[in-house]
Amino acid sequence: MAQRSVLSTLSILIITLMISACSRQALYDNAIGWERSSAGLEESSITVGEMTIAYLSNAEPVDGDTIVLVHGFGANKDNWTRLARQLTDEFNVYAIDLPGHGDSSKELDLGYRFDDQVRHLSRILDALGVQRAHMMGNSMGGAITALYAATYPDQILTATLFDPAGIFEYDSELVSLVMGGDNPLIPSQEGDFERLVDFALEKKPFVPWPIYDIMEEKAIANRDVNEVIFDAIRDTGYEDDFRNAITRIQAPVLVVWGMEDRVINYRNADVFVERIPDARKVLLEGVGHAPMVEVPEESARLFREFVATATGQGK
Repeated sequence: MAQRSVLSTLSILIITLMISACSRQALYDNAIGWERSSAGLEESSITVGEMTIAYLSNAEPVDGDTIVLVHGFGANKDNWTRLARQLTDEFNVYAIDLPGHGDSSKELDLGYRFDDQVRHLSRILDALGVQRAHMMGNSMGGAITALYAATYPDQILTATLFDPAGIFEYDSELVSLVMGGDNPLIPSQEGDFERLVDFALEKKPFVPWPIYDIMEEKAIANRDVNEVIFDAIRDTGYEDDFRNAITRIQAPVLVVWGMEDRVINYRNADVFVERIPDARKVLLEGVGHAPMVEVPEESARLFREFVATATGQGK
């Protein structure tokens, strides 16, 4: 009887855990699906050579310009949904999972330096039929956006850089931590994802309780590729190649930076503006490393005003 009781108890525990896991995953899927639907976006994927690339785009295309959204290190296409919600009524939006991220291919030997990622993105946009677009990027994605604009000037209408990587003239709290062997951007165990969010974001948006759990599991599962990518880009901010390249940008550029950014020091905005021929900056008080997540409405407003001023389109 005692053995049967123990077995029954174990069975109940296993079933409970299975139901709990399924429920958490279902809640995650439903929440992400709702965010995408509310933004007027739907998920698709495309094969580009050896890569499978996942992306979000307008569920209903509109008669307007295209915007390409490029996420940061360790992030994914869903970082853009709340900003995209403000824009899909007038723009055709593509939020792309870069190789190594999200639901895209994660081979360790693809090449992840900024110039590699610019080439990957060029192939992706060519496969999607995107010939000219506004481009926005955050952090690593901001550096990719800037370098893309310098490399393919005929394809970029405007570029918006949210707290971009690529220049570390002024060090940040992250630099001190990494030099000491601690990288809060790469979760490796339970509790690390919450730490990452607290470190990167000053204004944390509401997220239902199971979402962070699933996001943490995904981040920990991606640890190996995240370490490869971080190693590929970690020192580029101290090299001259990127700084010299962005002097070739021809498109108007908006640099938006949260002044509470602990990942990349906001004072680096001045270096971007000095190096890029037609660039302007906006500093946001009380905002951290990801303005498009923390203050999506304000970020969208800044973009609309920038486009109207820079191109005369009146968006």
